[in-house]
Amino acid sequence: MRHVILALCAIALMLPTPASAWGFYAHRKTAEIAEANLSPRSQAKLRALFAAEELIGTPDCGLSNLRDASVWPDCIRRDFWRWGYTAAWHYRTAPICEAFNPRANCPGGACVTGQIERAHRVLADESLPANVRLEALAFMVHFAGDVHMPLHSGDKSDRGGNDREADYGIVPSLNLHWIWDGPLAERAISDPADPVVRRYSVAERAELGGGNPDEWGRESWEISRVFVYPTAFDTDDVCGTDLPMKTALTQDDIVRGVPIAKRRVQQAGIRIAQLIESAFEPGPLPEPERR
Repeated sequence: MRHVILALCAIALMLPTPASAWGFYAHRKTAEIAEANLSPRSQAKLRALFAAEELIGTPDCGLSNLRDASVWPDCIRRDFWRWGYTAAWHYRTAPICEAFNPRANCPGGACVTGQIERAHRVLADESLPANVRLEALAFMVHFAGDVHMPLHSGDKSDRGGNDREADYGIVPSLNLHWIWDGPLAERAISDPADPVVRRYSVAERAELGGGNPDEWGRESWEISRVFVYPTAFDTDDVCGTDLPMKTALTQDDIVRGVPIAKRRVQQAGIRIAQLIESAFEPGPLPEPERR
């Protein structure tokens, strides 16, 4: 009986929180990575912004630090009548069997990449009230995390894997999106011998960081195209065949996916830090791109 209880506990720990995109744990880790790699100047500016938390008016969804900011946009979605319109901002799926188009499926900037750009511009505008900039910070931090999860960008007519049932090792009946959102990411960043939250070297930050939201989305789309779908369905020809609506990730599949998921969390954290630093730089704002 003791072994059965331990096994059930292990299964429960592998299950992600259904209400959170890219998992509460993974998002908070991106924020912790960013915090560890910010300059003292930017950290001071963030503290000043977080002082405006009460003006945001979301008492059930805290916004008093960067870790709160990383999950706040998921939390507020429970208040549908106030925040339901933001649901489409968390992704911009693109068909993995078509040429990547960074401007498709993003009407008026209502997608994850468009909203990272919008939020960054609002955060950088010091003429705006602190609460407006704080809200923008939270959206920017969260969406910069979301765009690094491969299935927020890659899709094969299945809502980024949401419609394809998948077993995760011995855990049955999840779906492909859910697996990459939760248990796989959590396993990837939970190795105490190789912590992801630390101060990265200049060379590491240069290697992990850089680029823009459209490029980050393309990276995720490419990972979906060349790894996520081929691995989950044991085929190199995901575009030449109809994929089944149910599959299973073997232990080998999971082990191969772990370093990919880990790198995406690290990249997201470093790039969040870079977004914050650039938003707080003095100087004129660039002209926005038209979508």
